[in-house]
Amino acid sequence: MALNSSRNLLFIFTFCLSIFCFSQEKQKITIEYAGIGYTDENIEPGAKVFLRDESLQVHFIHKGVNMWCDKAIYYEDQDFIEAFSNVSMKQGDSINMVAKYVEYSGKTQLAYAQGDVVLTEPQSTLTTDKLYFDRTRQLAYYNTTGKVVRDSSGTITSQIGRYYMNASKYQFTQDVVLVNPDYTLNTERLDFFPDNGHAYLFGPSTIVGETSKVYCERGFYNTNANTGYFQRNAKIDYDNRSIEGDSLYFDRTRSFASATNNITVTDTLNNSIVKGHYAEVWRSKDSVFITKRALAISVQEKDSVYLHADTLMVTGKPEHRITRGYYNAKLYKSDLAGKADSIHVDHKSGLTQLINLGRFSSSDAFALARKPVLWNIGNQMTGDTIHLISDVKTEKLDSLKVFNNAFLVSKDTISEDGFNQIKGQRLIGLFRDNELYNVDIIKNAETIRYMRNDNNDLIGIQKSKSGSINIKIIEKAIDEVRFINQIDGNIFPESDFPKSGRRLRGFDWRGEEEPKSLDDLFKDDPPLILPKIKGLEDYVPPEEFVDDSVSERVEDAGKSTPEKPNKAARNLPKKEDKPVEKLKPKPTKDSTEVKKDKEGQ
Repeated sequence: MALNSSRNLLFIFTFCLSIFCFSQEKQKITIEYAGIGYTDENIEPGAKVFLRDESLQVHFIHKGVNMWCDKAIYYEDQDFIEAFSNVSMKQGDSINMVAKYVEYSGKTQLAYAQGDVVLTEPQSTLTTDKLYFDRTRQLAYYNTTGKVVRDSSGTITSQIGRYYMNASKYQFTQDVVLVNPDYTLNTERLDFFPDNGHAYLFGPSTIVGETSKVYCERGFYNTNANTGYFQRNAKIDYDNRSIEGDSLYFDRTRSFASATNNITVTDTLNNSIVKGHYAEVWRSKDSVFITKRALAISVQEKDSVYLHADTLMVTGKPEHRITRGYYNAKLYKSDLAGKADSIHVDHKSGLTQLINLGRFSSSDAFALARKPVLWNIGNQMTGDTIHLISDVKTEKLDSLKVFNNAFLVSKDTISEDGFNQIKGQRLIGLFRDNELYNVDIIKNAETIRYMRNDNNDLIGIQKSKSGSINIKIIEKAIDEVRFINQIDGNIFPESDFPKSGRRLRGFDWRGEEEPKSLDDLFKDDPPLILPKIKGLEDYVPPEEFVDDSVSERVEDAGKSTPEKPNKAARNLPKKEDKPVEKLKPKPTKDSTEVKKDKEGQ
């Protein structure tokens, strides 16, 4: 329909005047500008069409929202408008949206945008094909795949998304992917705050970078600071090392991670495991610190080695790891046990050192008890320092060295309080099939030995001194003793050998301290009290875009024109088909379970 300029101006002036007056009462949509306007009965009785001119677009407003387009159709009786071509919508000074097509209801304040939709706010830009906007709740929603771009944190894509304008919060669900130059994050739901870069993860989630991979089922990540906090089956993989625990903290910039409660650190290259209830891991330093029921496990095919101490440290490159146990350190395997103030294990060379720290002087009442001790098949060996050497290829014991104040003790097989004893300055022992079979006592050697015949009858008690002693052990018992540079010696009948002389100076039988099972490693520990982890908030299902308030508004919008289809009800999104399931908290292991695990078996 062609109209001349005067008729156009008169129509627009009259229409705008009537709308303006009426809007004071009803706050209906107001047409601010149009180049051409006319009524088109072919569209719908009463439908008004507005076109732009050469200089300006059609402009209309409603309750603080401004919208511009090349063409608009306004249905006055339903206060509903359709905007076509180069549509731009602006709310306040911060929210802008452009699209090819927009519908807007002045009664419900619901908008629907389609075609190259771009929503911009100060910290990010959202692009999608279809977008729904509820001005009453200040909620934008899409369900046809969308992408959010933020300079500092990268790009986020998802099948479904929401933007809460009042809270400045995005909520992404289904196939959520955040791509950053340093990492890629995948999750089932992500709540993201663009103002501070905080991201909350729900459901199975991974953060994969060049040097690390994080998995959790509930987590928080600060995309600005590159730090995170993770729970529910949380795990961090660093090169050949993985960290698991009830609660994990991660700092990507510093290559640092810490863990709390029920922790397992696995070294896949060296086939070893460290457990405890608090740990720190420095990737760049190849360092692990762990305490609170700390337990290191060297996993071996037939017989794993367990090391427990108040504090454990694992350092060194993957090809040369060293494990150090400090304070009340204990060692256990099926045929060997040890105890010392400090135990160090070099996994590359197979050297295990049992050390008595120098801070305990010989006058210290507890110094004797703190001396390193080693038990093997009924034999107890003590000294100031003990070195145990293993063959790293065969995983079998090779030899041991006891430095200074070496003392070898074994209980006599028959008598209740008889002990075979050998002491000297140093001791060197050799193993065959993990059993001690040869011992050399070097310098200032002394011995007390219970001599028995083939029927195990006691012949007498031998007491000797010599420069050195060589001992052969067969089937866990001393078979032969050779004295080198013997000074003196004799065999006494038991009745003639005073009980006061049946102990060599420095004798200390510590059999009650020997760990005879994995459980025994922890028997002297104080009660373990673990901190209570408050954790992240539980998962709450996303709200539906069409909730009860929207349904009521849409229903009310159609009451004024019951004979016509309710335009406010069209193009409403359907209910989501695949909500993220609510996660159940991971059961917390009892603190004593850590000592019952048998990874090496």
